[in-house]
Amino acid sequence: MRRKKAGKTESKKLTAVSPEAGAARGAFSSSNAGTAQGTLQAASANSGTSGGTAKAKKSGRLASKGKSGDLSLVLLTVILVMFGTVMIFSASYYKSISDVGDPYVYLKRQAIWAIAGFIGMWIVSKIDYHVWGRLFKVIPLLCLVRLGLLLSPLGQESGGAVRWLAIGPITIMPGELAKIGLIVFVAGYFDKYPKRAYDFWKGVVPVVIVTGVYAGLIMLQPNMSTAFTVVFIAGGMLLVSGAKWAHLGILAGGAGVAGVAFIFTDPDGYRFSRVTSFLDPFADAMNSGWQVVQSLLAMGTGGLTGLGLGNSIQKNLYLPEPQNDFILAIIGEELGFVGILSLMIVYMILIWRGCHVAMNAKDYMGMMMAAGITIMIGIQVVINIAVVTSSFPPTGVILPFVSYGGNALMIFMGAMGILINISKSSKL
Repeated sequence: MRRKKAGKTESKKLTAVSPEAGAARGAFSSSNAGTAQGTLQAASANSGTSGGTAKAKKSGRLASKGKSGDLSLVLLTVILVMFGTVMIFSASYYKSISDVGDPYVYLKRQAIWAIAGFIGMWIVSKIDYHVWGRLFKVIPLLCLVRLGLLLSPLGQESGGAVRWLAIGPITIMPGELAKIGLIVFVAGYFDKYPKRAYDFWKGVVPVVIVTGVYAGLIMLQPNMSTAFTVVFIAGGMLLVSGAKWAHLGILAGGAGVAGVAFIFTDPDGYRFSRVTSFLDPFADAMNSGWQVVQSLLAMGTGGLTGLGLGNSIQKNLYLPEPQNDFILAIIGEELGFVGILSLMIVYMILIWRGCHVAMNAKDYMGMMMAAGITIMIGIQVVINIAVVTSSFPPTGVILPFVSYGGNALMIFMGAMGILINISKSSKL
């Protein structure tokens, strides 16, 4: 009877794992992280049995109540959101007048979302992150249903894409929610079955299936940028989990083939034109390359110190959606290289603190969830910079916390709330 009971608790124990996990853990830090095997053994030593694991989780929850968490995460989020709100006002001034005759419309909307975001972040930071982990089957399913509803009459079209669900006066972007849903699924799945990360069929394939379904539905919107982001998040979390490099290589090759096929099978040739405009945006500067060309002109005009806050030229209806995906171009024009460098330093510190929380998480779920959130933020920052500087094909990836958009801001700030909660029980 004891053997059977022990077998049933295998999924709950944090036992020793293969050396690959140690290598993945080392991606965060070689000095503090050690190996994933040592980390899991330490957690297992504290728990001993499934009952011990429950006690460890309970103590973690008690510790969460007594600690404020990593306050640097709060400070960095405040800096980014406040800076973003100011730059959104500057970037959208003339567009707001042109669209609705009110120069403050985007500012007022973003300010409301920012306040709601801070409230949401505070509430989420009070919720034990294990709650989300225990719902690792339910939350991804709800995200899947929302993505499916985009194909229904509830889907709202804008700019040739159906990316929003219209529920009364409220619009929701299921693609943004899918990122969090995927993070919760991968973290919860490997927390329950830690040894499956090294098994291709039982560990890697389930993650690939969920990711593929998400990416496929997002592609139908169409929304290539979000689909790519989802794939990168899944790949990064598999790497952190300790998945074998051979398995990751197979997945990378498959994703590459699928991406190329998707681009070249477009009957209208629109996707291919975006690739060619990236290679030489000035070849079709008045059409497909227009947005990238205006972005480069803005960045070049800004020089070292910029033209000064509010003095951008390209935002005068030259650069489309300057307050959104290409807000970094306006930052470069008004604040120059110095302004962009300062912003990048803040992002790097934020990503470093996220890695630090993941390295020092109390348990496997905390480590995986913190890693997923940090990867999501880091990937979007890198892609946005690459697009604005014409280092990557044009795609709609916003700059986290800075670009205009209520849905994305709420998702990122909610994710920061989870990260703060993990830090409360971390060994910081």
